Amino acid sequence: MKKYKVAVVGATGNVGREILNILEFRNFPIDQIFGLASSKSEGAKISYGNDKELEIMSLDKFKFNDIDFVLSSPGSKVSEKFVPKAIKEGAIVIDNTSFFRMKKDIPLIVPEVNPEEVSNLKKKIIANPNCSTIQMVLALKPIHDLFNLKKIIVSTYQSVSGAGKAAMDELFHQTLDVYKNKPLVAKKFTKRIAFNLIPHIDEFIENGNTKEENKMVEETQKIFGSKIDIFSTCVRVPVFVGHGEAVYVETEKIVDLKKLISKIKKFPGLSLIDRRINGGYVTPDESAGEDDVFISRMRLGVNKKSLGLWIVADNIRKGAALNTVQIAELIIKKKIR
Repeated sequence: MKKYKVAVVGATGNVGREILNILEFRNFPIDQIFGLASSKSEGAKISYGNDKELEIMSLDKFKFNDIDFVLSSPGSKVSEKFVPKAIKEGAIVIDNTSFFRMKKDIPLIVPEVNPEEVSNLKKKIIANPNCSTIQMVLALKPIHDLFNLKKIIVSTYQSVSGAGKAAMDELFHQTLDVYKNKPLVAKKFTKRIAFNLIPHIDEFIENGNTKEENKMVEETQKIFGSKIDIFSTCVRVPVFVGHGEAVYVETEKIVDLKKLISKIKKFPGLSLIDRRINGGYVTPDESAGEDDVFISRMRLGVNKKSLGLWIVADNIRKGAALNTVQIAELIIKKKIR
């Protein structure tokens, strides 16, 4: 079996570390692996897998000439700067940031949903969608295939890990301060996150949406190749890992629940856990560390052409790191590299 040289950019972050663990767990065919981060992390050592250790190298100094895959999660401004250099030197880049997602000639891929797009590698860049988009489109794909989606209304319940380690630390320390009766200081978030909800993720744009809400609209339309009507409200919640989404859809055809359940059960990457009893559903906490996207509370809506469902997934795993590795695996499977 051919083996590949892989560079993980942003290796010291939540997503970068998870990428390393998943590469090891899935036995990705690696010849050599390099962990890259900013110069301030150069020389640091991080562990991954069961017993491996990686010394961090400086992204600014690194040469990509012999690299097959770059799995990247460093932030948009960093990707804007280094990705052109990496592809010029011959690497294929799978980028987790928002910078390339809506570029017309850059494919935006969830392997279970639109794998055919992997052949569109003119610029040797593939964009990984936003975490909240990934789990929603994967859950909605069987519905779209059977009944044609017409409208989506989604409210997200997004964990703090989606905002990075500093956000997770803020939730932890604020929670302690509540019990110690200390004043709560908001640094990473606009308001206190402990025992609270914040209906604001990313910056506001002119139409009143936030950038996060806009991402869900535009990315979903690009992945499905359809101008589906989408309305999104994105909320940050005091959960460490795992995003939840309450989704209501309208379809062009009458929904047949039996047919849909049968398709979901056979669909890769999905688990349907929907027992109408106490606890017969999946919560974000239970999704942490899992590869699948979980569907619960699925029921017909106000008419026979509508449906409601509850979707949860590990936002660091399937929402970022796992999807990135799966794209690389798809490129290998299609013999593109």
